[in-house]
Amino acid sequence: MVDFVLYMAFSVLETYALFFLAFKTFKIDLYPIEMVFASLIMGFISFVLRSDYGLIEMDVCLQFILIFCFMWLLFRIHFFYAAIMTGMTYQAYSLIQTLYYFLLNQSTLFSVYLLQILTATTAIIIGMYISKKRKGFDFVPDKPAGRINISTRDQVLFALNLPSFIIVLSTIYFSNHLMQFYFIIPLAYALVLYGYLYLSYKKDRSDHGNIGL
Repeated sequence: MVDFVLYMAFSVLETYALFFLAFKTFKIDLYPIEMVFASLIMGFISFVLRSDYGLIEMDVCLQFILIFCFMWLLFRIHFFYAAIMTGMTYQAYSLIQTLYYFLLNQSTLFSVYLLQILTATTAIIIGMYISKKRKGFDFVPDKPAGRINISTRDQVLFALNLPSFIIVLSTIYFSNHLMQFYFIIPLAYALVLYGYLYLSYKKDRSDHGNIGL
């Protein structure tokens, strides 16, 4: 029971932080109750898959998909942009976590709970900084439905979800079998995230004339 409570508490913290970072990055209003609700569902599913069935890879895949589904269906973000937000935010959050994992794994103070707390706290602080400095991107439409004009830049942004997904899956393999080359993972996250940020910056300027991150 204690293991379940701790797992849920830290899972909710992490997922909430990820949503917080996503909404602040794209200047979307926060929905705290809905964010906690989504985090609880994702945490419970993750616990069952990992603890009862040992399906870690499936859990990672499903968490990625669930974030997208909640962005789209619960927070009412357009299908196309929900995918872009999911990919970009997952890359940013995973970059933070893999960097901490790489650093902490070299220390005797390493623990999974410490890793989760540091990652979630850093993501929230970054989100707060983006909000305070009024940075972020404006191109995600408020309405979930309706016609949107998809440019080549949009298509490339959407296509970045594929390498994002592959890197997420590769993280597990590297941490289990190729730890000596683990530094490649945060570098890969950083590279793809740079692509997201660069294209989003260009899109924001061309669509609205605003400077993003």
